[in-house]
Amino acid sequence: MKVLVAVKRVIDYNVKIRVKPDHSDVDLTNVKMALNPFCEIAVEEAVRLKERGVATEVVAVTVGPKAAQEQLRTALALGADRAIHVETDERVESLGAAKALAKLVAEEQPGLVILGKQAIDTDNNQTGQMLAALTGLPQGTFASEVKVEGEKLQVTREVDGGLQTVELSLPAIVTTDLRLNEPRYAKLPDIMKAKKKPLDVKTPADLGVEVASKVKLLKVEPPAERQGGVKVGSVDELVDKLKNEAKVL
Repeated sequence: MKVLVAVKRVIDYNVKIRVKPDHSDVDLTNVKMALNPFCEIAVEEAVRLKERGVATEVVAVTVGPKAAQEQLRTALALGADRAIHVETDERVESLGAAKALAKLVAEEQPGLVILGKQAIDTDNNQTGQMLAALTGLPQGTFASEVKVEGEKLQVTREVDGGLQTVELSLPAIVTTDLRLNEPRYAKLPDIMKAKKKPLDVKTPADLGVEVASKVKLLKVEPPAERQGGVKVGSVDELVDKLKNEAKVL
């Protein structure tokens, strides 16, 4: 079974985000970029399926600028067999990414598609669901456990009330939650080997899709700085402050 894993290039989660002086966007100058943490979990799960003999090939895919090949090489170092880069300098939103991925699903015919449930930059949590709608494949979102049994896939999902287990027919789409696994670190020999693994470059035009965003970014503002807390001497004083200062009552 072939497993297709979608990954995304994002700002490293350890970096403090800066906004451009003109508030037009986030400042990416000299900013460290990394593989989206949820995508790392997706790659790890695909590699584990291969190690258990369930999967025969792991293909990493990304839609983004040329620099995103760095994140594809990271996925290859973590255990993916080959990579596909849909190269574009456009700002790609969830639907554009899902359209490109749907074309690759049609071309590659994977038995399973795994994505992170969301990216830490936009936090949309949309691409996996949109991909399922475009391809007509069953989906298991927010997966904390994945089991493949023959032509069936059991996905334990994290929901508001606890855990829910659904059974899907393969091929299917899964989006990963934090507790699915703990990604491994890429070893130096694997990083060196990744440089020789095949990486195929395509364009949205090659796939016959348009990935340009239909959403116009008007302004970016940093979050308001939080003020320090204060101690109150009584419940009455607390209620007074909530009413007259915070104005939440």
